[in-house]
Amino acid sequence: MGSEGPRFFWGDKPEEEEFYASQGVKNRQAFHQTPYGRLFTQSFHPINRETGSEIPIKGVVFMTHGYGSDTGWLFQSIAIAYANWGYAAYCADLLGHGRSDGIRCYMGDFEAVAGASLHFFLSVRRDPVYADLPAFLFGESMGGAATLMMYLLSPPDTWTGLILSAPLFMMPEDMKPSRIRLFLFGLLLGFADTWQAMPDKKMVRMSIRDPDRLRIIASNPRRYAGPPRVGTMRELARICEYLQKSFPKVTVPFLAVHGTDDGVTDPEGTKMMYEKAESKDKSLILYEGFYHSLIQGESPENSQRVLNDMREWIDERAKRYGNGVTKIVQVDGLVTANDDGVTN
Repeated sequence: MGSEGPRFFWGDKPEEEEFYASQGVKNRQAFHQTPYGRLFTQSFHPINRETGSEIPIKGVVFMTHGYGSDTGWLFQSIAIAYANWGYAAYCADLLGHGRSDGIRCYMGDFEAVAGASLHFFLSVRRDPVYADLPAFLFGESMGGAATLMMYLLSPPDTWTGLILSAPLFMMPEDMKPSRIRLFLFGLLLGFADTWQAMPDKKMVRMSIRDPDRLRIIASNPRRYAGPPRVGTMRELARICEYLQKSFPKVTVPFLAVHGTDDGVTDPEGTKMMYEKAESKDKSLILYEGFYHSLIQGESPENSQRVLNDMREWIDERAKRYGNGVTKIVQVDGLVTANDDGVTN
């Protein structure tokens, strides 16, 4: 690895196409224009490792990363896992993150941030290729807040279910922005909104327990490492209150998972959602002693435990709500398949 760090989260070699093929997935990258700005997007489809051809999928998962992160580094390992389970996974860098438009890590209008990703996700969801398949929203950390916002902004019956990993619904007391500081900056009539002037809480170190994974995440060249912006912290504090009031509006099946030793997002907020949501099919799993980043930041053994729980949940819901539909998506068009995976 060079002095500037590795080219990819897995190192300098192999090249992307070879790496993804070795993982059993086909990766595609593109930009998507939304009313709020342009997003960098990725998709991951399962392939036959011997032939390289795409194989039937059970459903589609739309994934959103957390604060300061992007879809192009270790987060995509989650998408690869879901693709290996038989799902097409679609991801988008949030506005202000990664290779998407916007001031780095500035989220002065969270509805616009969520709305941009939702614009892309709906464009895929409404494609005839996926219209009859079960479709899930997945969100990690702040991406969990964005995911719930996308659900609330979506037309009824758009989504089969939600998967939320350590979602930001409530901040621990020592992570909350100072109301006095926000008030004083507010006296500047918006001029300070994009300033990197809020105390840095060292969220990455508080999120990652495995030191080897911490080194990988810290080497991400697109990770935002500056102090939080005034408008971002103001907006995140507001959105937590808004989502808490909106929990009773949640009626879709969901799985929420959280570590009990999470110092970045408070597991009490996730418990509150579980208690107040009107969903008839809802699941909550708390992992004793786990930190914030359940999949990217724990030991391989702990991360696999979380992934196994997610796989059991989504496979059951895809089977329960999917009506046995399977499809093959080819690069050059659509080829339907019956329930045995035999192409027509």
